[in-house]
Amino acid sequence: MKATRKFLSAASAAALSAGMIVSGSFAFQMATVAVAEAAVVRSVDIRGNRRVDNETIRSYLNVRQGQNYSGADIDEAVKRLFGTGLFADVRINFRGSTLVVEVDEYAIVNQVIFQGNRKLKDADLARAVQLRARGSFSNAAMEADVDTIRQAYAQIGREDALVSARTIDLGENRVNVVYEITEGGRTKIAAVNFVGNNAYSDRRLRDVISTKKSNILSFLFRDDVYDENRLRADEEALRRFYYNRGYADFRVISASAELDETSNEYTVNVTIEEGDRYTFGDVSIETTLDGIDTGAFDSLLETRRGNVYSAKDVEDTIIALTERAVGMGYAFTQVTPRGNRDFETRTISVVYSIDQGPRTYVERIEIRGNDRTRDYVIRREFDISEGDAFNQVLVQRAKRRLERLDYFTAVNISTVPGSQPDQVYLVIDVVEKSTGEFSVGAGYSTGDSARGREGVNIEGSISEKNFLGRGQFIKVSVGGGNGSRDYGLSFTEPYFLGRRISAGFDIFRQTRSFDNYTSELTGATVRFGLPITEALTGQVAYSYSVEEYGLTGACDSITNGTGVAPPDGIPDPGCVISPAIVTAVGQSPWVKSAVSGTLLYNTIDDMKNPREGIYSTFSVEVAGLGGDAQYVKLTGRGTYYHTLLDEQDVVGVLVAGAGHIIPTGQTLRLFDHFQNSDRIIRGFEGSGIGPASLTSPTDHLGGTTYFHASAEAQFPLPLVPYGFGLKGALFVDAATLYGNTLLDADPSTTGMKWRASVGASILWSSPFGPIRLDYAFPIVKEPTDEVQNINFGVSTRF
Repeated sequence: MKATRKFLSAASAAALSAGMIVSGSFAFQMATVAVAEAAVVRSVDIRGNRRVDNETIRSYLNVRQGQNYSGADIDEAVKRLFGTGLFADVRINFRGSTLVVEVDEYAIVNQVIFQGNRKLKDADLARAVQLRARGSFSNAAMEADVDTIRQAYAQIGREDALVSARTIDLGENRVNVVYEITEGGRTKIAAVNFVGNNAYSDRRLRDVISTKKSNILSFLFRDDVYDENRLRADEEALRRFYYNRGYADFRVISASAELDETSNEYTVNVTIEEGDRYTFGDVSIETTLDGIDTGAFDSLLETRRGNVYSAKDVEDTIIALTERAVGMGYAFTQVTPRGNRDFETRTISVVYSIDQGPRTYVERIEIRGNDRTRDYVIRREFDISEGDAFNQVLVQRAKRRLERLDYFTAVNISTVPGSQPDQVYLVIDVVEKSTGEFSVGAGYSTGDSARGREGVNIEGSISEKNFLGRGQFIKVSVGGGNGSRDYGLSFTEPYFLGRRISAGFDIFRQTRSFDNYTSELTGATVRFGLPITEALTGQVAYSYSVEEYGLTGACDSITNGTGVAPPDGIPDPGCVISPAIVTAVGQSPWVKSAVSGTLLYNTIDDMKNPREGIYSTFSVEVAGLGGDAQYVKLTGRGTYYHTLLDEQDVVGVLVAGAGHIIPTGQTLRLFDHFQNSDRIIRGFEGSGIGPASLTSPTDHLGGTTYFHASAEAQFPLPLVPYGFGLKGALFVDAATLYGNTLLDADPSTTGMKWRASVGASILWSSPFGPIRLDYAFPIVKEPTDEVQNINFGVSTRF
């Protein structure tokens, strides 16, 4: 038998609250003995107090000997004593000229105990409830805690959890508070259905919303918990999705959930009306501001005639126009778009009106809901503060910044009238979420002689992006595999010295064991980042590292870095190694002191699941500020995402990159050359292409220059439930790595020679991070190249 889940209405809640207020008022009136006429206080007699001393109570009475004390004074004294939260009851009356004050103190909570809870830890529940050890006890707080615990279980899909509370009297006005919990079964989501959608399939729309159907992986993702607030947020996500794709008339007719009590499963039904798809018609600008030429604003328009209508493009245009006008001295600029639909041609003409808005100032910024995050962490994301001109565009920008922090599940900003007609309060309501993360990643190498031995590589890390509620990022990582060990510590302060400048450091240590030698790299980096625009960021860094090498196995008898046989003149037949490697190993320890600068451009729509935007970097590293390394290294990489087929959710990805290194001192060392990796071309081993050794052709010595490009199409896997987070991809890669002046380099391998590969991939947005499995097959290669068909590791790396 199915039953629609019923929730307490706002009206019912209001009525209940009103009832509680009335009851409280009645008790308050009963506790207060009104005195018709004023009386002179000769003495004060305080009774019933055990922990609170007499002088503390006297201070709240506000009475002096010989003073006239009226009924109104008694009422105010009772209110003040109740307001302390120390007393369950207060009675004040006159007996002759003596003011008698009788109090009943609240019991003290000795311990708060949770029983029957397994899915929620004691520590999590203790943070949620009001009653605390060594705090005052009240029945109202205990009942409120019962509701709070029920809500906490509802948020993890256990709405049938039963919670009761009782006290254990320990004597001497002390109690233990016990919450008894029966967790019950976990509700699931049997189906998410859409009605009225024609342009987009159910599968595509299910990917837009956060409410997911239960599946075998739901215990990891925890995205199959029905929550009415989440469903309301899903409605807004659907609106944004349609509005940004031309459907300006889209609306959600209804969104509801039905609970089958026999199976304890919800069925979510969303009925929508898509409407027609529009394109932009005429787009123009008008203004009432003196001294402004509207032609100067044309370049800021994100909306162009003939383009598919997009609410985001309209919003971006409003922001750009407002910022330009404010920068010209019009602090109260208000940009209003006016749309004119043509139903026959299905176009929307837009006129942006730039006017002088009302002169309104921000009187106060009030932040609510941030139990952990410090106020200043939220305030610093605003470009306005108390006393500044109110600007809705800057407020919306701050809202997006707060959402990008990923500290909160919800951010809402509203305004209320201030103390004057031209002033407003900004009220910021946030809902915090867990910002700590424990992740485990794995990769597999199929026998890479330059990077390490064959086998699985595992990395684990613990990170916190809102450390101590200060908005700081800290990460500790440990990794390793067959012949490798990695350790790292990173810390970032996003607002250094109170300015929008990030500062941080990285400390790292890496050890590698190769076929004939070992390496140890220990170093640290100090970095600073400065936002130039919303999309462009600059970064400067200084790094210092020490590399130590040693020959192993059959090659450990080679001395002086010459690569010649031992003194007895008989070379060890088991040692097959390039003299260039031996020479580089002989230079150990090798110290690098370098400064670098990087420009980062990022317009990606979703860093976890990108579909649109550009992510590009360009870096210059100069080594030679002391140490042994002396070079200038230039590298760049750009990634472009674009949705090819919106309904089928097919995304195209184009990648291009290059690098060049210029020695500025002695001959470039072997280990400073560029080496191949799966970020350059797949289907080949790391360090498996490029200039090779004359002595040992399987040893690739790296190059001074590389170019690479890749084209890829990503798509949902057919027959795989959408909730699994699995996608497929087809790709083609091309790359060249060349240029090497080492004496042992084979001249026939040092020129520009292109390689190419094709392949297929499986991408998984797992709870542990994005994971990717590639199978690549080389179609253009050189005789000395080393092939690696399978690569397994991190998916989205920009």
